[in-house]
Amino acid sequence: MRNIVVFIDQPGSALGKAGKELLTFARGLGAPVAAVAGELSEAVRAELGEYGVAQVLNSNQAELFEYSIVPKAEFLAVAAQRVDAQLVLTGNSAEHKEIAARLAVLLDAGVISDAVGVVADADAGIQVEKLVLAGSYTVSASVRSAIGIVALKANGVEPEAAGSSSAAAVETVEVPFSELALRARIASRQARPASGRPELSEARIVVAGGRGVDGDFGPVEELADLLGAAVGASRAATDAGWIDHSAQVGQTGKTVSPQLYISVGISGAIQQKAGMQTSKFIVAVNQDAESPVFEIADLGIVGDLFTVLPQAIEEIKRRRA
Repeated sequence: MRNIVVFIDQPGSALGKAGKELLTFARGLGAPVAAVAGELSEAVRAELGEYGVAQVLNSNQAELFEYSIVPKAEFLAVAAQRVDAQLVLTGNSAEHKEIAARLAVLLDAGVISDAVGVVADADAGIQVEKLVLAGSYTVSASVRSAIGIVALKANGVEPEAAGSSSAAAVETVEVPFSELALRARIASRQARPASGRPELSEARIVVAGGRGVDGDFGPVEELADLLGAAVGASRAATDAGWIDHSAQVGQTGKTVSPQLYISVGISGAIQQKAGMQTSKFIVAVNQDAESPVFEIADLGIVGDLFTVLPQAIEEIKRRRA
């Protein structure tokens, strides 16, 4: 059976949704092996066992967190070689895609990012679905090297625990980091104020506002909080200073793939569409019936967002009462 290494980055006290998704994918491809960077708690170890992991390779070396991302790529390279892995799965954040690229160089391997699915084919080997041309097409791709690296977008699969679980065996890995890996040191960190909302790139529901909100994200945030959603924004809204740039969805911002994406006051230009059009269900609210966003929306509402959103909020509250 293939060994599939899954990168778990600083899990903390509980295994995150993104890690569970990667393990669910991995279990359908072979034997998942977790490569955990950071402290491994007993709770996380138990969860890894529940998701079908029998072997954990763990490193909590300070270099992984005190320097830039190269030490993490070298850790994954050691982990993949230790178990003779055929595939390494990572998340698809900007940091994880860069780690995947550097790992591919270290292992002389093919790398595929922005993947939305991966399956094992008896004849063709491991096949990866990914988005190209700003998300306009979905293509099937595969790597031709002995080992492949795949960065998977969030929400590509529903996390599902294995039918049975057992305690995962843990092996501590000491990585002999190269001189190159220790050239860029992190000077300081500043925690971002917690909003209580889910992380944008992993959220199951996203409510995003654009130029149409005219600087007032109040209704967008109220609807998002009611739905337990993340708040996103178009580039026009972030460039105007109405909301932080970390909320930007699009070609030059974050890519999201939620179950439900509610677009509010966003025209749907190609730059924005590139970051959200793989959402499972898209609802668009816009006054302009000719807006491009209606071309990809599953449900379109032509109207003033300051009239539509309060009605939606009141109706949701009424049905929950």
